[in-house]
Amino acid sequence: MRGSSRRPVAVVMAWVRRQPPKVKAFLAVVAGMAALVFIRFIVHDHDNLFVAAEAAHALGIAVLIYKLTKEKTCAGLSLKSQDLTALFLAVRLYCSFVMEYDIHTILDTATLAATLFVIYMIRFKLRSTYMLDKDNFALYYVVLPCAVLALLVHPSTSHNIVNRICWAFCVYLEAVSVLPQLRLMQNTKIVEPFTAHYVFALGVARFLSCAHWVLQVLDTRGGLLTALGYGLWPSMVLLSEIVQTFILADFCYYYVKSVFGGQLVLRLPSGVV
Repeated sequence: MRGSSRRPVAVVMAWVRRQPPKVKAFLAVVAGMAALVFIRFIVHDHDNLFVAAEAAHALGIAVLIYKLTKEKTCAGLSLKSQDLTALFLAVRLYCSFVMEYDIHTILDTATLAATLFVIYMIRFKLRSTYMLDKDNFALYYVVLPCAVLALLVHPSTSHNIVNRICWAFCVYLEAVSVLPQLRLMQNTKIVEPFTAHYVFALGVARFLSCAHWVLQVLDTRGGLLTALGYGLWPSMVLLSEIVQTFILADFCYYYVKSVFGGQLVLRLPSGVV
């Protein structure tokens, strides 16, 4: 019975795997649009999607903390991705305090504290298991472009110019903060379960956050973009959310395929990242 229930999924996965890249990209877009339509009908208050995204991120970090404290190893985890996560959370927390203090400020505080704990464990307690040679993504490839882009394209609100640039910087940096983790996994080719669960949780969080913004734009018939300001900034916010989702889409595909295939360890083919 168990094998028969998985057989249709395996057949579909095998068919998708045989398709050329353009067909796979088209199928991914169709699947994403179908998911958005489904969410739009079952979730009446789309603000809940943002809370759900925060919850998925928190769940992913909880998986990391369990791995670090119980298994006493940080193998497969990128310290650089955690550093980028802490950086954009710290900047976003600063912006929340000086611009719009709300419930998300509390959520970001808790997430930043947990991320700093993960960094502490990797950097000091479990450094002997850290894959330094595999975690070789150069951070200036993402930090500098995000800083330059923030200087050029930022909100046109009435807030202080420094605060507006910081706000833009954390939005852009969040979109690419997972790249070092993906590079590390591509270097190792094999991803152990807890790391895979963490990255998949990030993928779910990114998709829910992206769905929140897209559906809000649709519900307001574009009015939300005007409320965010003028110029390129509103479009860049939406584009950043979409980029975050697509960066992790390929990994999430292989994760789901691995889970339905009954594999505990995820093996990534070349070219995923």
